Amino acid sequence: MKKILPLVFCFLLAACGFQLRGTAMLPFETLYIASPAGHPLGTDLKRLIRSGTNARIVDKAKDAEAILEIISVTNNRQIMSVSGGGRVREFELLYRVSFRLTNAKGTELIPTNEIVLHRILPYTDAQVVAKEGEEAMLVREMQNDSAAQIVRRLSAVKTAGFPDLPYRVPGARIL
Repeated sequence: MKKILPLVFCFLLAACGFQLRGTAMLPFETLYIASPAGHPLGTDLKRLIRSGTNARIVDKAKDAEAILEIISVTNNRQIMSVSGGGRVREFELLYRVSFRLTNAKGTELIPTNEIVLHRILPYTDAQVVAKEGEEAMLVREMQNDSAAQIVRRLSAVKTAGFPDLPYRVPGARIL
């Protein structure tokens, strides 16, 4: 029975379609990342691309086949709900990233795109320090999530054989 159980587990796992994340295949070999100086999102993107893709990060835009431009990164906190006594009960954390991808000639491969992430943060006045730490952790999590989403969008770029054509929406007609 002990020998059969691992086999049954493997078959069930394979049957559900589970697959480990492998290396993301990007349609370009070199990439330059233009992000706000010292911003952790740029660091996360470089780490993800170096470790999880076939592309190589270059230090100069002129050496790159593709240029990823991080246009803006904003982090906001809004009051979501208040108690009957007028005290804040929940905050909504918003994290927005705008980016675009161009080839070396400046042709847009991904037009300006925005990723918007939000998290709800329950709040009590009795735990101010703990909630500040939780907020910082949630912002860091949203930053990591946005970097992973950008890498997935980069891997979806279809330029094979047509490097000078801009990214097209499937089903769109060219006039």
